[in-house]
Amino acid sequence: MSTQPQDERLDMRWDGWGDPARAHGLPGGVKLLLGAVLGRVPKAPPGPDLADVRISTPPLPDPDLAALAGVVGAEHVRTGHDVRLLHAGGKSTPDLLRRRQTEQAAPGAVVLPGTDDEVAAVLAVAGERGLAVVPFGGGTAVTGGLEPDAGPHRGVVSLDLRRLSGLIAFDDVDQEATFGAGTTAPAAEAVLGERGFELGHFPQSFEFATLGGFAALRSSGQSSAGHGRFDAMVTGLRVVTPTGTLDLGRAPGSAAGPDLVRWFLGSEGTFGVITRVRVRVHPVPEARLFDAWTFGGFAAGADGLRRVAQLGTGPTVIRLSDEAETAVSLAQVGSIGRALTKGCSAVVVHEGPADLAAARRAATSRVLQEAGGVPAAPRLAAAWDHGRFKAPYLRDALLAHGVFCETLETATTWSNLRALKASVTSALTQGFDGADARHRILCHVSHVYPTGASLYFTVIAGLGPEPLDAWLRIKARTNDAIMAAGGMITHHHGVGTDHAPWLEQEIGPAGVRMLRAVRAELDPAGIMNPGALLAPARVR
Repeated sequence: MSTQPQDERLDMRWDGWGDPARAHGLPGGVKLLLGAVLGRVPKAPPGPDLADVRISTPPLPDPDLAALAGVVGAEHVRTGHDVRLLHAGGKSTPDLLRRRQTEQAAPGAVVLPGTDDEVAAVLAVAGERGLAVVPFGGGTAVTGGLEPDAGPHRGVVSLDLRRLSGLIAFDDVDQEATFGAGTTAPAAEAVLGERGFELGHFPQSFEFATLGGFAALRSSGQSSAGHGRFDAMVTGLRVVTPTGTLDLGRAPGSAAGPDLVRWFLGSEGTFGVITRVRVRVHPVPEARLFDAWTFGGFAAGADGLRRVAQLGTGPTVIRLSDEAETAVSLAQVGSIGRALTKGCSAVVVHEGPADLAAARRAATSRVLQEAGGVPAAPRLAAAWDHGRFKAPYLRDALLAHGVFCETLETATTWSNLRALKASVTSALTQGFDGADARHRILCHVSHVYPTGASLYFTVIAGLGPEPLDAWLRIKARTNDAIMAAGGMITHHHGVGTDHAPWLEQEIGPAGVRMLRAVRAELDPAGIMNPGALLAPARVR
């Protein structure tokens, strides 16, 4: 199936983000800023070495392993200590804090199918033997959706999809490409680039995430202003469920009932396993034009972004950092003096044929100037572009220095944006104050639409040596505030286990019943990722 086998691709660091060789310390400017904001924070004690972690859940019994090996081959059923821990969760800050515990849960086996038929056979074995199945792509999820939760079943199989990878079909006339769901985003861009095309989906998880994961979580990349969310890029799916396989998306449009492709986008592995993804692609842009802007305040900057989104001037990237995030961003590029000035910053990128990109740039610039924007050095936008995948490494450095760092996101309409930002900021502030923790709350508008936008918050705080319980209380309080203020419980991180208790508040009891009914039809034994998405509603 694959034109680019990935069975030997690099796994991420087990207790942090990304490639261990790229881990780094805190930039000097950030250290100065942290000192001013948080004071002295005791350095966190190191976590255990991988070899020293005890796994609290046993491997699957030999009869189960033999049945799985009979499907995929013994070499693709793995129960080693290290590989099980590498599949024990995602990469949220709570996930990484749990990696510091000396005893951790892990799946009973990691299974690597190589074909759609093998996926179907693994699901059949799991159903017959009472095993839960958690699909695993790049392992970058940040809302608990990769937890090895067996639910009512005897054990958990982590279904690693890396062997279902590579380009399956490409059509330069239709500008579509079909990939195995386990294809990493860099591998997809590389094989498309050889043909003069790109997908152009660049979330912060880009370097390790897979196309199947993007689809299962309805990912939104940093170029969404121009290319749309990943769910808008998907034109077709193959999904293997416990009761049958579906090939969806025969043409660009259809009125043959509800669009079933959309049922599986965002399903988080609870309905079945996405094994193939067909996406629209576009030619590699001839030009990439970077601009940076400053605004006197967040309200003025948000109004500028609204005007751009509603007039459709065509930037590929447009994002706005509030005053606090602007300060930290400048500190990272060594401009600590300028970091102390007031104001917000915006990054804008235009792509495409040189003349068209230039025309769009001019139109966007006129709109932003009319909204009160002042052009800044384009190198600041280029610096953002150069370092846009490095933030998770910075989080690791902060955690190692005893500084708690985590993100959360939501979305709302333009008319409600400032009120939602104020409500979330207030809930976070009250939570950290209640924990007697000095803190800083950063926020940016990361994705824009004609009718609204998303808000992406980053929090840094001195929560002490045991921050996890305190943060979970703060996050629950903040989720309540988001829902009360008319926000979405998630814009692009997904539901997982972390947001599942609030799902019913967003989609209503009838919406939850619809999802449960689909799951009952496709997965009557309830083996597919039982801990994610459809958890019981939170008791208020």
